[in-house]
Amino acid sequence: MGFFTKLFGEEQPKTTEAKKDFYEVVEQRRSIYGINKERVVSDERIQEVVDFAVKHTPSAFNSQSARVVVLLGQHHDKLWDLTTETLRTIVPADNFAPTQEKMTAFGNGYGTVLFFEDQRVVEGLQEQFPAYQENFPVWSQQSSGMLQYVVWTALEVEGFGATLQHYNPIIDDEVKAEWGIPFEWKLIAQMPFGKPVAPAGEKTFSPLEDRVKYFK
Repeated sequence: MGFFTKLFGEEQPKTTEAKKDFYEVVEQRRSIYGINKERVVSDERIQEVVDFAVKHTPSAFNSQSARVVVLLGQHHDKLWDLTTETLRTIVPADNFAPTQEKMTAFGNGYGTVLFFEDQRVVEGLQEQFPAYQENFPVWSQQSSGMLQYVVWTALEVEGFGATLQHYNPIIDDEVKAEWGIPFEWKLIAQMPFGKPVAPAGEKTFSPLEDRVKYFK
């Protein structure tokens, strides 16, 4: 059982083994583009994972501004068909093949998680705390980024592969119309996921000494 699996089940003691599991999960989370529609866990389990992430991911001022829509089955297919047709009006026809290949790859997955931020919450905090007015949109994005990472990592634990995509804002209107999304929900990212059928590419790292400083 992995770190997140332990969290979702009965409460477990914080052992060294649990810490090791956490670091392994962080290390193993990767962008996986080769995915298919084969069931990995139940849809109910997917809901448990997403609900857990939304509930426990931190947010500035405990704003809880994150909103999530999970698309499975024909709804997942519809999203990537919709995105494909929208991009077809933007990308030149003679250069559309790479775009079509990406859309097909995402559509081959089992589902997609859509991440939104409720602008009513953000604007309400701006009015309530005018001294921090400029910061709340930034903090909202930071909270969304944390949620995306938690969901992504949790899906990895369950055996899914996923990537993070950003076809907003060009698909925003179509998405809101198709699934009745409130106008105030701002689309931030799309995360197609499915059973991995191809490994992630090699990952390189910049030297840590150029990225981290310690003062003791």
